[in-house]
Amino acid sequence: MRILVVEDDPLLGRGTQAGLEQAGFAADWVRDGLAAEASLAATPYQALVLDLGLPRLTGLELLGRMRAKGDRTPVLILTARDALEDRVKGLDAGADDYMVKPFQLEELAARLRALVRRAHGEAGPVLSSAGVTLDPGAHTVTWRGQPVELPAREFEVLRELLLNAGRVLSREHLQERVYRWGEEVESNAIDVHIHHLRRKLAPELIRTIRGVGYLIARESS
Repeated sequence: MRILVVEDDPLLGRGTQAGLEQAGFAADWVRDGLAAEASLAATPYQALVLDLGLPRLTGLELLGRMRAKGDRTPVLILTARDALEDRVKGLDAGADDYMVKPFQLEELAARLRALVRRAHGEAGPVLSSAGVTLDPGAHTVTWRGQPVELPAREFEVLRELLLNAGRVLSREHLQERVYRWGEEVESNAIDVHIHHLRRKLAPELIRTIRGVGYLIARESS
């Protein structure tokens, strides 16, 4: 799950980025509003963690520009401003959630997972289709009721496919969701992850749409 953290305090920014990565996210970090705007234009993030008191472009200004352009990326405001007026302004400006510093990383991670679920129309925390079940919070996977151990990258590829069940996802899309800036990525990395998932789960679970990408079928009701 690819997340952008926008925080001007270097200690807090690095700490939040590291904590989210330990929780299984691919997190990028920038320190001002204009850098965040450029990052959002270049990378399809699944959620944004946004401080309000940013240099060059404030958090509320960035949020206003995003929503004015039709950018529906889920936004969680993370700020030291705890007054009711600030919370109302943030939510009315288009934020999807609001947290006050200091905070617990476990709660931040849970709220981000919930935002991404809602953005994909998933009400419950558990994702399932075609016999496979994935619980992002517990970081567990089962195949036809049997537990399956997956390393972090394979887990994230499977989670993205399940979140988008019924849609074909390109290699580039999956790579952008799984890897963050600065990581060296082999050109066939996603193909290797898919191969391992098929071997551990079932060869027929993930379909290859030639020249387009990969697909997990949506479970029929």
